[in-house]
Amino acid sequence: MLDIDVFIRKIKKISRLLGIDPGGKRIGIAISDENKIVATPYTTIIKEDYAGFIFQLNKIVAEYNIDGIVVGNPINMDGSEGPSSQSAKDLAKNLSKDITENITLWDERLSSQGAFNLSNDLAINSSKKVKKLDENSAQFILQGVLDYYHKKNT
Repeated sequence: MLDIDVFIRKIKKISRLLGIDPGGKRIGIAISDENKIVATPYTTIIKEDYAGFIFQLNKIVAEYNIDGIVVGNPINMDGSEGPSSQSAKDLAKNLSKDITENITLWDERLSSQGAFNLSNDLAINSSKKVKKLDENSAQFILQGVLDYYHKKNT
């Protein structure tokens, strides 16, 4: 697991990144374009077990030639870390062993709320909002990293 600035230095200039909104059962996935400008919601993986999750994630990484993974870190609003944050760190550590060393955590405070509000702006009905919330949250997380990446490289 890498510090965000080390992560940015290690990833290739032209490459895709994958964003993860971690959850106990539902894991949102988003993918960037090769120029790292736009994050797009991709899918929600229903995690039955870790091996199945890794299999599905490896397929996405191979298909889209993913160079790095960003895992949302659900830090509490007061800045403290709770059980969900520890789970996100554990996931990132495991992914760095099982998929790629290019893994970083990104503060995901308000990502679900931001994704839900964005859906409101797009006039999407509530059942679709809830169904797509995880992948939209992953997109929100990944877009934060992409914006940070471009600020550091301009």
